[in-house]
Amino acid sequence: MSQKILVVDDEPHIVELVKYNLLQEGFDVLSAYDGSEALARARQHRPDLVILDIMLPYIDGLEVCRQIRRESSVPIIMLTAKDGELERVVGLEIGADDYVTKPFSPRELVARVRAILRRTAKDAGPGPEEPLTSGGLTLNPVTHEVQLNGRSIELTAKEFELLKLLLGHPNRVFTRDFLLEHIWGYDYYGSTRTVDMHISRLREKIEDDPASPTFVVTVRGVGYKFKVQETETRPSTRYARSGHSTREENGK
Repeated sequence: MSQKILVVDDEPHIVELVKYNLLQEGFDVLSAYDGSEALARARQHRPDLVILDIMLPYIDGLEVCRQIRRESSVPIIMLTAKDGELERVVGLEIGADDYVTKPFSPRELVARVRAILRRTAKDAGPGPEEPLTSGGLTLNPVTHEVQLNGRSIELTAKEFELLKLLLGHPNRVFTRDFLLEHIWGYDYYGSTRTVDMHISRLREKIEDDPASPTFVVTVRGVGYKFKVQETETRPSTRYARSGHSTREENGK
């Protein structure tokens, strides 16, 4: 069965250009010309990937991305203006997987579609995966759920992939370049700032104190690692944060 791609742009000639090139590569193509139509088609047809313009009537592309990401982990490629750096950053923050700047090469766009779909299929992997747990933090690769001390944590697709990789290899240090290539793909044209930004957002969601992280820690001059948690030491750590020493806790 052919994979379905939803192409969303308010300019019909761009939709037709992208549609033609995707059809030539054997994809099924759905189209939408505004944000409302895009959400309706995404919910009805459940495409394998969405190509989404930012400047759309009724509901803009960033809000469409937000709403899709609340409901699905489908890969999203944003189409942005040449000078739309802010929109690209926001798009990545809210869960877009990649972006392509207008004007773009249709062949490059198709190559990125294929790369993301290959990576998505690889990440899905054969068979079930066991939940990953450390210090009250649990990640379930099958249900795509994360919990911290029994409380559900909402992560974007990229935040989830980052945490899964780091938590799955505790105490191993990953460079920013490795994370960029592994999570975003070798053909991604972003910078390592993208990694830093997503790590920062991830810390805000899983750390007691994002400014002094205990799960995802920085290895200066190298990159990031997930620090193995020793559950029995965490209460004394929190006590110390509140201004009390362990000696005071023990009444000494």
